[in-house]
Amino acid sequence: MIIGIDLGTTNSLVSYFTEDGPKIIPNRLGEHLTPSIISIDENDQLFIGKTAKERMLLFPESSVSVFKRDMGTDKKFELGNKKFTAEELSSFILRTLKEDAEAFLGEPITEAVISVPAYFNDDRRRATKRAGELAGLKVERIISEPTAAAIAYGLYKSSSDSKFLVFDLGGGTFDVSILELFGNILEVHAVAGDNFLGGEDFTDVLVQMFLEDKKLDLLNLDYKTLVHIKKQAEICKENLNKDKNSTMSCKIGEEILSLKIDLNIFEKKCKPLFERMEKPIKRSLLDAKLKVSEIDQIILIGGATKLYLVQEFVKKLFKKEPNTSINPDEAVALGAAVQGAIKERKDEIKEVILTDVCPFTLGTEVVKEVRENYFQNGYFFPIIERNTVIPASRTERLYTVHENQKEIRVSILQGESRFAENNLFLGEIVVKVPENKAGKEAIDVTYTYDINSILEVEVTAITTGEKEKILIKGQNLNMTDKEIETRMKELSYLKIHPREYEENKLLLLRAERMYEENLGDEREKIGERLAKFDVALNSRDKRVIEKERIKLMQVLEFDFVSDSKYFS
Repeated sequence: MIIGIDLGTTNSLVSYFTEDGPKIIPNRLGEHLTPSIISIDENDQLFIGKTAKERMLLFPESSVSVFKRDMGTDKKFELGNKKFTAEELSSFILRTLKEDAEAFLGEPITEAVISVPAYFNDDRRRATKRAGELAGLKVERIISEPTAAAIAYGLYKSSSDSKFLVFDLGGGTFDVSILELFGNILEVHAVAGDNFLGGEDFTDVLVQMFLEDKKLDLLNLDYKTLVHIKKQAEICKENLNKDKNSTMSCKIGEEILSLKIDLNIFEKKCKPLFERMEKPIKRSLLDAKLKVSEIDQIILIGGATKLYLVQEFVKKLFKKEPNTSINPDEAVALGAAVQGAIKERKDEIKEVILTDVCPFTLGTEVVKEVRENYFQNGYFFPIIERNTVIPASRTERLYTVHENQKEIRVSILQGESRFAENNLFLGEIVVKVPENKAGKEAIDVTYTYDINSILEVEVTAITTGEKEKILIKGQNLNMTDKEIETRMKELSYLKIHPREYEENKLLLLRAERMYEENLGDEREKIGERLAKFDVALNSRDKRVIEKERIKLMQVLEFDFVSDSKYFS
């Protein structure tokens, strides 16, 4: 059996698929949520989950939480006299969930689908996969949280096409994903997010309000007192979901200090957080080329979306009621279980094709002429841009910049910064070129990115035809080199420009002829559609091309009909 796991910043869950659909597996305490907290005692015994959360109040210096934010980094967390990475700490949580599943199901568990924020880059995703392996699990797939939530809501079973936005605010991360359903295809159009924004930040606002009101200096408080204040802030935050006022009482030394929190004042203090939320929302809509009014449904997932202020923010922004019919804490885990069932080809699951996008742009480093005859290196040149539907392939031609240059070095990068050094380095290819004048030699650089997170980079020297190739395996890959090679051969069609397909050549020729034959408004209409079809072809996006092809054909057919009046 393949289990589904939501490895969360604040809480984690495990699920499985039954004849009645996906179900959450209760932990050893009979609860659905396992706090993502680790604690260690003087005998090096680990405490995980609710016990660790309780122990953290007494021994904060040997306990740790919110480490998911640092997945894929070298940051070390000190627990007693030991140090751990976020990856290692996550493996402890995953092993606990695995053991709980085995105890509940009465069978060994070796495979899992694990969810991650949509905006996690390859380093963070690989770290999540490695954490699963450290926990004794074969990670069948790393699935984006919003996609998992969409599956949980059964949107793929809907009979009509629709566009929906998944608003995912967890304890420590925020993601926005825009998906579209058409037929049995669930396609991600755009993702954006903030890996350092979540429910924990709302708690921190209350902590800061308390410290400021009581004129307490953060540096003068011991760690145990700070943990106590944060705990009271969490309770206060939950109470503000029920009432417009709540009191936060904390024991500081031998004194009990209280602060009455007004909901409206709390909302004003949280304004910077809401402004940060708006940026990924706007970015995802812009990337998906959609207006707010074109979104059919808003889905809230993640425990922090249960906050009254967050729900009100979403209502005001989108001018519609969000869908919260599934517990926001559980939607992702349930979807991961369904994805596991899809992998196992369970009879109860309707076949659904899930497409995804590149969350970050893939490109290379180039030299730019910043002023006449003055070149500067270190610039990032995008080849496959973020939110491109995958699988995808793009080719760009690059030229030499120096006299008698003997080779061209292609660094493979992932990110959004215009400066190469600020982006994630994935690999490098060096190809030799004949010595010649600057700008006279060139290479074609082809990036092909697969749904399994395989990136193939092929570099061809134009003059000599010499080719160099590199394969970069992604975070959830359990494929042999031979399987990868076969998969890349299957994707070779992507390297042929859509403009070269016979049906597109025919339509372009026909449209050009019709443009020449017509005048006035008819010619203008054909010209406009032809220009849009050109843009669609250059995008290499099959769905966009098909939509524009139909529109162009409709214009041409209309003109044939309208012309018939002259021959009646």
